[in-house]
Amino acid sequence: MVEIPETGRQLLDADIMREWAARGIDTLTRHRRGVDELNVFPVADSDTATNMLATLQAAFQGATPGLGLEALLDEAAGRALLSARGNSGVILAQMLRGLADAWNADAIDAKGFAAGLRSATDAATGAVAVPMAGTILTVAESAASAAAKAAPFGLVSAARAAAEGAAEAVAATPGQLPALARAGVVDSGGLALALLLEALVATLTGSVPTGALDLLERHRVRAVEETEEVPRETGSEVFGYEVQYLLEADAEAASDLRHRLTDLGDSVVIIGSRAARDVTTFNVHVHVNDIGAAIEAGIERGRVHRISVTRFADGAEHAHPVPEPPPVEPRRRTVVVVTAAAAVRALLAGEGCRTATAATVAAELAAVRDGGALSAVVLVDTHEAARTARKAAQAARRDGYRVTVIPTGAVVQSLAAVAVHDPDRQFDDDVTAMAEAAAACRTGEVRERDGGFAVLVSGETVRTAPDAAEAARDLADRLCAAGAELLTVLPGSGSNTETVTALSHHVREAWPTVEIQQLAASDDEPLLLIGAE
Repeated sequence: MVEIPETGRQLLDADIMREWAARGIDTLTRHRRGVDELNVFPVADSDTATNMLATLQAAFQGATPGLGLEALLDEAAGRALLSARGNSGVILAQMLRGLADAWNADAIDAKGFAAGLRSATDAATGAVAVPMAGTILTVAESAASAAAKAAPFGLVSAARAAAEGAAEAVAATPGQLPALARAGVVDSGGLALALLLEALVATLTGSVPTGALDLLERHRVRAVEETEEVPRETGSEVFGYEVQYLLEADAEAASDLRHRLTDLGDSVVIIGSRAARDVTTFNVHVHVNDIGAAIEAGIERGRVHRISVTRFADGAEHAHPVPEPPPVEPRRRTVVVVTAAAAVRALLAGEGCRTATAATVAAELAAVRDGGALSAVVLVDTHEAARTARKAAQAARRDGYRVTVIPTGAVVQSLAAVAVHDPDRQFDDDVTAMAEAAAACRTGEVRERDGGFAVLVSGETVRTAPDAAEAARDLADRLCAAGAELLTVLPGSGSNTETVTALSHHVREAWPTVEIQQLAASDDEPLLLIGAE
């Protein structure tokens, strides 16, 4: 047992927060594999520490220098919200939001520390539709309670109590969650949280507690040996897919979505900002079988983007036997692309797709069904068209027709989805591949604005250039620098051949490994639209 000194830093400010974050990232990096092995899912989802590590890295690495504690945490919570992946990553992101809501001073003492842990715990628990005992939420509750009791004795005592309370709670998780008891392991998410709290104690005192590490060493071997005996730690084996996306909506819509997703699946977690009223982005996580219904539930309530779909069965090494897949369905599946970009319709038709506008999508779906297709995937590139397409899809489903709507945000993302469409795949697998391809395609635009030319990446203005050619080169450089193998260029209204030709020459010279394809000019805005894959 390591002797932890009673004295140490008694105030937590921005510098100590950065030290804690860096030490926490290092701790999870070193113990990631061991903690992941305890994540005893029956599928390739052993990624608790991996997801939490990625969330911390997104939150704190590259943070704006010189920020005070309040601003640093607010920025970190915002980064984590947008980047969190998986059940554990989303919960950790919401805990950061809770800290940010409570730590609104340049430095906090023991009482403020305890209040922050309470806020973080309540925020995370409130984000989970059906909280369960024996998980990271139970561990967070124990840590917050222990910190509150020890707060009168100073920050070091409160941090020590939180870490010790967390380790004790982790040790008790097998008695609270039957899946853990059968495997003889502790909860992996709770263990990762305990490691992070021990990293705080080390930051404040220079000495590292070993309670969580001892638990890790004691349980990791059994986890490797016995995973095949264990059902999924969170959620039911009935559901085969993890769906995540960002939702822009109000709090009421997010609350309504939580109820809808609970009807569709389990492991529902929706996080967002409670403090900033102008922040309307939520990170949505659910385990389901009906991917399309989960996505459409979000479309119905706001703007959905950055969709991620994971099939649990892919790559599973220690899995329960899964039911035999249904017989391969006939190939009569149609892709319908809903877009106002008339210039790409001929290209889409050449790829075997049907095209429609928001006004004609219902009629197009009816024509597809009358033509004998058994199912359809509908790609829509605007929020307004998505609402119309969803209503048409709902009407088609009432007649027993299988159809899923995938919002893409831009027609070049729809093209990326079409490129990976495979009618020989099972329906859900095809939807997964198309949704992921659309999400992976980054977009940029050049628009005329106030006498200049604005460069936008993923909808955000990054600079303004004096002429279109310079703006186009700048946009291409930004997309290529972030990693691209293919640029798809769609000239719009007001574009000229000289600008597009100069852009093609620039990409071939500056980025020789990047392929560029130009589509026929469109009569629509923006001046230039580029997709990067």
